[in-house]
Amino acid sequence: MLDWNDPLAKPVVNSDTVEPTIVEQSLNNPAPENVNNIVDPTAVLSNLAPVNPEDKRVINGQTDINQLAPFKYPWAWNFFLNANKNHWTPLDINMAQDVTDYRHKLTLEEKHVYENVLSYLTTSDILAMRNIGLAVMEKMSAPELQIYQARQVYEEALHTWTYQHCIETIGLDQGEIYNRYRVVPEIHQKIALANRRLSSVLRSDIDLRDRDELHNFVIAYIFFAGIFEGCWFYNGFSPIFALQRRGLMKGTAEQLQYIMRDEVMHAAFGIRVVKQIIQEENLTLDQNAIREMWDESYEAEKAYTSYILKDPILGYSAETHIGQFQYIANRRANQLGLSEEPFPGAESTLPWLDEQANMRKEKNFFETRVTEYQTGGALNWD
Repeated sequence: MLDWNDPLAKPVVNSDTVEPTIVEQSLNNPAPENVNNIVDPTAVLSNLAPVNPEDKRVINGQTDINQLAPFKYPWAWNFFLNANKNHWTPLDINMAQDVTDYRHKLTLEEKHVYENVLSYLTTSDILAMRNIGLAVMEKMSAPELQIYQARQVYEEALHTWTYQHCIETIGLDQGEIYNRYRVVPEIHQKIALANRRLSSVLRSDIDLRDRDELHNFVIAYIFFAGIFEGCWFYNGFSPIFALQRRGLMKGTAEQLQYIMRDEVMHAAFGIRVVKQIIQEENLTLDQNAIREMWDESYEAEKAYTSYILKDPILGYSAETHIGQFQYIANRRANQLGLSEEPFPGAESTLPWLDEQANMRKEKNFFETRVTEYQTGGALNWD
């Protein structure tokens, strides 16, 4: 039988543990019920009305949070179904060549980029996991939203495992890599900014019927979905993709291709939720607060970029990276329906990025998995 104290232990079958006659007696002679403690179920159910999907709301809803359907937000359920098509573990991808590349092919400048990108990502995905689990998911009042966000929490944990797997496989100093965000100001600045903008909503006692609290929550969610995941993550993988395009660190890059598919869906879902909240709550956003958010995020990204790419690598530079950030920021602003683009006129400096992240390619099955959804389908990057 299963050992409940150690469920991973091999089950031990012991036929002598339970006497068959005792089992038979217990089945034939169930314990008598105390009739005085029986509750009439009809008395309870008479006060419960069926859930009307039109009564559901993203937040501040009053319907039964435990009843999934009928859906008011079928698009949220579709996000969950599609997320399960992009399922993998880091152990599925061959990392052997990456070890050789790192030890014998990467320049010092390329190692600097590789290590610091991993250092930033390891901390960021744990922060993302906590934000969704503690700040966002519990405030949703429609279960179809929560179910996708539960999957999102898992995916952030999976991403953290992926970075850890890369660090272990390459043989990097784990303590040194994980602590860089504490000692490198340019990495710390991005993490500190995210913590400051998100910490105010990491509370269970927020009253989202209060208009000021509601506005603060929505601005924080816009930052998280539109910038943290939609810009910083989306743009943050591109230095590794630049190495992949030259035939270097292809295993790590393939891991990031899977992660990027998740992050694109996270950002798209968050943006959809934010727009729904603004509509349902008839909320007007403070344009000064939006402008301050973009400016802070840009300055943090520019400092980070100047550090990891202080010496450009072949085919990739700080100017390339920050230019793409501006272009992607405009894309997210348009998706959010904001009145102004934060960086008017910004053009893509990495025209290959969307294609790289969604690349369809034939591979030797025994060498690595194909970077396709397991049951088909393709992402709309807009």
